[in-house]
Amino acid sequence: MRGNLPSLAAASNGVALPLSFFHTKQLHARLIVASPSSASGPAYLRLLVLRSYAARGDLSSARRLLDEAPRPASPLLYNALIRAHARRLDLPAGLALFARMRCSATPPDAHTFACVLRACAESSRPDAVKVVHGIATTCGMCSRPIVLSSLVSAYAKLGLVDNARSLFDGLCEPDLVIWNSMMSAYGYQGMWYDGLQMFSLMRRAGQHPDGYSMVSLVSCFWNPEILAFGQAVHGICVKGGYDSGHHVRSTLVSMYMRCGCVESGQRLFGSLPDVDLITWSSLITGLIQTGKYEESFDLFRKMCFTGRRPDSILIASVLSVFASTAAISYTKEVHCYAVKLGADIDIRVSSSLMDAYAKCGFTELGYWVFRQVPNKNSVMYNTVISNLESHGFATKAIEVLDEMVNDKLRPDSATFSSLLAACCHVGHLEEGWKLFRRMRDEFKIVVEMEHYVYMVRLLATFGQLKEAYDLIQTMQIQPDCGVWGALLWGCCVHRDSSFGRIVAEKLCELNSDKAAYRVMLSNMYASQEMWWDAEEVRDELSKENMYKNTGTSWVGEVKK
Repeated sequence: MRGNLPSLAAASNGVALPLSFFHTKQLHARLIVASPSSASGPAYLRLLVLRSYAARGDLSSARRLLDEAPRPASPLLYNALIRAHARRLDLPAGLALFARMRCSATPPDAHTFACVLRACAESSRPDAVKVVHGIATTCGMCSRPIVLSSLVSAYAKLGLVDNARSLFDGLCEPDLVIWNSMMSAYGYQGMWYDGLQMFSLMRRAGQHPDGYSMVSLVSCFWNPEILAFGQAVHGICVKGGYDSGHHVRSTLVSMYMRCGCVESGQRLFGSLPDVDLITWSSLITGLIQTGKYEESFDLFRKMCFTGRRPDSILIASVLSVFASTAAISYTKEVHCYAVKLGADIDIRVSSSLMDAYAKCGFTELGYWVFRQVPNKNSVMYNTVISNLESHGFATKAIEVLDEMVNDKLRPDSATFSSLLAACCHVGHLEEGWKLFRRMRDEFKIVVEMEHYVYMVRLLATFGQLKEAYDLIQTMQIQPDCGVWGALLWGCCVHRDSSFGRIVAEKLCELNSDKAAYRVMLSNMYASQEMWWDAEEVRDELSKENMYKNTGTSWVGEVKK
């Protein structure tokens, strides 16, 4: 077996293979006993083993390989680990590693910046993209094509097309990669006219399009009303021979599906002699987007029977459909297939499984999936806490928070929103106060409006209206209708008309056009047989001609 290790390593061609645990450990052992004098061999083996650990989700072992590497460590090691964190949607860990790299003897290279920018975009963090952009500028990396194209793509994915265009316009002679990135930017936003203009400018500038150019252009067409333009571009692809590429064909299939021309998409798919995974995914995703859920699953099942191995993104997309349609039998079938492929430990797949089971009413199964994942991140913890909260398992959700902290992961604002909501659902006032204080004092998380709404609602549930009012008075931000509305609800439930009047006036000051609050106040007066007060509120509404559009019913007729 020892003689097979070099060939096994060479087979990876720089990409992490799904090596078995045995092979990964064997390569790791060889790395440990390798002679330090054979520098190139151990360096390559270290990278291969790190990538293999990362592909299996064992990031602690991957991190150990980086820590033990001779200094200065290769930037490839940092890049591989940053990319692994990005695949797990763990942006904080990726940014922390990026910061450590900048302080080390191994400065970030162009591929490092590209990887970090991609992770920021996938995590919907425009602020982080701008910070990394600034760092790239000070490091002189913005002149590198891969960094520029990554910046353009990152801004585009976040909807900041103007930022992407200003970067593009600042270039004297953009290469084909940058042209394609800018067209992709318009494609992300469905800005077909701008995409066509960019394609025309590229041709006039003397750049010859390639298959990726056509992919970028075809991606711009999302609306059935402009299908004719998409069909014209399809003709250009055929005439130029670009449609022979798998990526172009799959994008054309997606375009027809997006534009509602399902028959054309299926016909194009059926005419292909060799259908690759990307094209299968395009048709399945297109059927999902057009609401043909059963057809999409039948095609997914057919793809699996042909021996094609779906990637984690496609499996997660299929599961999201079953989550929205509460199809438990399909969810279980996809789960079994994911386990067979070993994809069930992927963060996207496992999170989608948990969500699908929870929305189908099987929260316990979702929690079981959570327990099977070996290296959980904050996304996983937030998902399971949210699912437990939505089904009233407040105590279990709080236990998961403690596990999260023990795993040295920091809860965020969304974590505590779910936990406080859980306490609201089951009426855990004392636990709610503890969580609120922990969030503010222990984790230094800025208390947001949603947190106050839950706390006010929780206090109001137990009739502690004065305490809820006092909490509102301590807010560092201006309370909105959600906060005051939660208190008004408590006043109505506990029939506190004096407090209710004060709160209703506050709500009317914030939103004078919404009459529902005063209808609630009038109904509260009527329930306490305070008929004159109820009539006074009703007269105010009648004068303002508001009652007819309230959408809220009165309690009986006002007695005189």
